[in-house]
Amino acid sequence: MPVAWRYSGNQLKRWRTKANVTREELAAASNYSPDTIKSMEQGVRMPTPRVLDAADELCRAEGLLSAAKEYLQREKFPARAQDFMEREREAISLWWYEVAYIPGLLQTKGYARALIENHVPLLDEETVEERIAARLERQSILTKRKPPVALSFVIYEAALRAPQVDAEQLQHLLEVSRLPNVALQALPFERAVSAALLGPIVLLETNDHERFAYTEGQLGSDLSVDPAVVSRANERLSMIRAEALSPDESARFIERMVTQP
Repeated sequence: MPVAWRYSGNQLKRWRTKANVTREELAAASNYSPDTIKSMEQGVRMPTPRVLDAADELCRAEGLLSAAKEYLQREKFPARAQDFMEREREAISLWWYEVAYIPGLLQTKGYARALIENHVPLLDEETVEERIAARLERQSILTKRKPPVALSFVIYEAALRAPQVDAEQLQHLLEVSRLPNVALQALPFERAVSAALLGPIVLLETNDHERFAYTEGQLGSDLSVDPAVVSRANERLSMIRAEALSPDESARFIERMVTQP
């Protein structure tokens, strides 16, 4: 949990308690459930501008609670992914294998919305919009960095055939695959090696030539600079890439999915 979430949540609870405002009263004033207010006060969720403004007025905080909005809006990503996002902004090369989802750097707005709106636990509308905007903002790495970042993606067939993937998303993959700094490969079901079923892996190198391995699971994620971990990630990614279709074959594979859904 980001420190700003915890501190702001703690202040929110202190002001509310001091002013004898119940959690239910704040929930009603801000149009959230009491459980959501509780999770914000505990730092599990980011206190939203609407809650801070409502609490400021109810607790007569004279702007002291509302002032936190400026600092909280800087937290664009889930707490567990923030370290990785920092490294991604510094990357000069990135290898990404995804088993269940289209990689975030390749998602359309519609696909990103379908995933983020169905996050468990559910996110409030403001957070959903912030997460979508932040995800699309990250995609500047595809075309706007100089020198260009070398990007390699392998996507398992299960991710390509997921119900959230529509023709627009598939067409977007084809468009991105034509960029000179991007290699996009599909891994068909029949070519999947055991390492490909264990979950996503990202390997990236920064401007300082540090190499990081990033893995993500249902309940947590890990960003490691340990050479042994990075070496294992590199070995698995190399094995997966060797089994995947070539970029040209992958483009034809995805094109068939568009024309023959």
